[in-house]
Amino acid sequence: MADSAFYSVTPGASLQRWPTVDAALDARRQGGYAWLNYVDPSAEELAALITPLGLHRLSIEDCLDAQQVPKIDDFPSHTFLLLNVYRYAEQAFTVAEVDFFLGRDFLVTVSGHGAAEGSVQGDLEALVRLDLETARRGPDFLLHTILDHTVDSKAVAIEALEDDIDVAEEAMLRDAGAFQLADLMLLRRALLTLRKSLFHEREIMGRICRRDCAFVSEPAIYHFRDIYDHLTKFFELIEMNRDIVASLTEVYLSLVNNQMAKAANETNLSVRRLTLITTIFMPLTLLAGIGGMSEWSMMTGPGNWPIAYPAFLVAMLAIGVINYYVLKRLESRGADGGG
Repeated sequence: MADSAFYSVTPGASLQRWPTVDAALDARRQGGYAWLNYVDPSAEELAALITPLGLHRLSIEDCLDAQQVPKIDDFPSHTFLLLNVYRYAEQAFTVAEVDFFLGRDFLVTVSGHGAAEGSVQGDLEALVRLDLETARRGPDFLLHTILDHTVDSKAVAIEALEDDIDVAEEAMLRDAGAFQLADLMLLRRALLTLRKSLFHEREIMGRICRRDCAFVSEPAIYHFRDIYDHLTKFFELIEMNRDIVASLTEVYLSLVNNQMAKAANETNLSVRRLTLITTIFMPLTLLAGIGGMSEWSMMTGPGNWPIAYPAFLVAMLAIGVINYYVLKRLESRGADGGG
């Protein structure tokens, strides 16, 4: 819990940091509220909040479960929100979880579950101090400030994904044979994960904007509408990029199919040429076999070989030429009939 921090926010005062949870909770007596920012807490640390804040055990279990989808749950003493943050670098896409417990006079933020690098949210204290006037208005306004930062940070991952899609498109069009379809599949999987998360998060903001959250005041709802608009824009971007990846997959398969068809046509042309040559030389081979034996000398007379053998060679050449032109004409007729 070395990176966790506990604050109190009092109207007309600055953000006060306290060494312990109890001290931050006691400071609420001055008329403000407490903000408890946990980084990779244990189950015992969160369970210690059940009695002073009335947190429900089910919401704490969801907070510590890394397999949950974004959600919002209402309880008598608080509202529990679960959202995602993304990281995308070097074709590796990771999803982390951030959780919020919003009550009348407290806000608990939880992030960095099991993360070696600590908080996935960055320096939230500096973020809040930049807009301290908004934070003084209540825990729901502080929640908006942190959620706005969380949602806007998604743009970094989305832009990185779009850049990799452009790189994949250029590589595929440059050399489809060397392109790896697995790269597109990784991008498609990341987009599907983003779509799933953004869909649920947009529903969460929709519930808040419909005044379904008892702990978000009417003035704060207008601020959450801005977050809803951002999520809607990101969702549309993901849908557009999914269509682009699907189109790139079809183009890749078409290019590969064209290359295979071209190779097959070249193979067929070579086979046809070899067949033509074989057909021409088949009768010549037969005649050469006969002419190379004594039957030809017996037929023409042994003394006539100076004339008989040159005549035999001329006949073979004539037969070869005639076969060639006959086969070429038959081939051209077949091609015209096929067209």
